Amino acid sequence: MIDQSAEIEPAGSGMTSASEEDEPERHSAFSGFVYYLAHNRMLLSGIVMLVLLLGFWGVGSLIVDPAGADPLAGPPSAAPMQDAVYFDPITGERLNVRYLLGTDSNGRQILPLMIHGAPLTLRIGLVAGVVGLVVGTVLGFLAGYMRGVIDTLVRVLTDVWITIPGLAVLVVIASTVARGEGLSVTAMGLIVALLSWMWPARVIRAQVLSMRESNYVEVARLNGMGNLEIVFRELMPNLLPFLAASFVGAIAGSILAAVGLEALGLGPQSEPTLGMTIYWSIYFGALLNNWWWWWMPPVVLLAWIFVTLFLIAGGLDEWANPRLRQSL
Repeated sequence: MIDQSAEIEPAGSGMTSASEEDEPERHSAFSGFVYYLAHNRMLLSGIVMLVLLLGFWGVGSLIVDPAGADPLAGPPSAAPMQDAVYFDPITGERLNVRYLLGTDSNGRQILPLMIHGAPLTLRIGLVAGVVGLVVGTVLGFLAGYMRGVIDTLVRVLTDVWITIPGLAVLVVIASTVARGEGLSVTAMGLIVALLSWMWPARVIRAQVLSMRESNYVEVARLNGMGNLEIVFRELMPNLLPFLAASFVGAIAGSILAAVGLEALGLGPQSEPTLGMTIYWSIYFGALLNNWWWWWMPPVVLLAWIFVTLFLIAGGLDEWANPRLRQSL
């Protein structure tokens, strides 16, 4: 006989499902990150600067015509916010025009150059940063976890490539490739990536060497986990903040290398990147002719990008490194 007087416990009152148990953990992890972000001024400042930069590009691309970055889109060497005479190349009509940031000696408007050219510079850094970090991460994990012959080969290869003068190699490669049809933005990123994998490989190898002897890795081995499972389930999650900081730093270093090559005239000749804008301003004597509006905007925008990436990388490094982490 079943006791009908027994109270039936409402569903969910006595026990919770696994998803319900995980939900507070997700909320606590997210709230913890938000709390840490609010107290990490460096990372918060970098994210705010990045949002402002993306907003400038996003809003500007909607209201500014990209055709203004083409040659003969305006009168040559027009100063910012000053009346200039411009003859329409199609109708021949005489127009009185003003430009917010002026034009260069080829009639290209500086504001469209900044709005539509800066993302191209960032794309070079992203391509080089992704390729360099992926190659460095793979080599670093192989050398640090497998040890033996693989570790020796990777260490020797890394030490040899680090001693090679990077700028000289990049100049030779870029000048050789540019003899044909010219460089594209993606090709420029791949060229810079050739010398951007050594430091990630070296640093990640050192991190993996220290982590592979940890107690939780030994427990994972005793539980029957394979090498790949240990790497992806035990080592990789603990290195994600460090990898994120390395990725941001690799982007900044790649952009700096790309701008150095472009300032020498070895960049994409047909693309209005920031480095090529600086190169053309030097080539046509913008400093000598006091055309400050030609070279100053790309320099200021590059400085904004570098400071943004530096703050984000420093904040992520502080998050990943217990010695630098603030006690909150």
